[in-house]
Amino acid sequence: MILQAQSDGIASLVSSLLPFILIIAVFYFLILRPQQKRQKERAKLLEGVKKGDKIITSGGIHGTVEGVEDDSVLVKIADNVKVKMDKAAIGTIVGLTDQGKK
Repeated sequence: MILQAQSDGIASLVSSLLPFILIIAVFYFLILRPQQKRQKERAKLLEGVKKGDKIITSGGIHGTVEGVEDDSVLVKIADNVKVKMDKAAIGTIVGLTDQGKK
């Protein structure tokens, strides 16, 4: 009698927690996992920036990378105009996005 009451309680607990477990699993696979993948791809993109790459910043400025440091890049945006900016400001590398479209 006591064992049956305990097993009924466990079954009730599992059946009440199952929807929450499913919601957490769906949340992980639909939101968190793809976001982690995008972050890894972006970090790889920023690590691959090299001199001569044509870039577009997140602010929309087009330029060519003239120098690369650990966390920053020197970008030529016009004749005799160079700007030092954080790597995080890079939106896209033009050559890489063109290759992906072909």
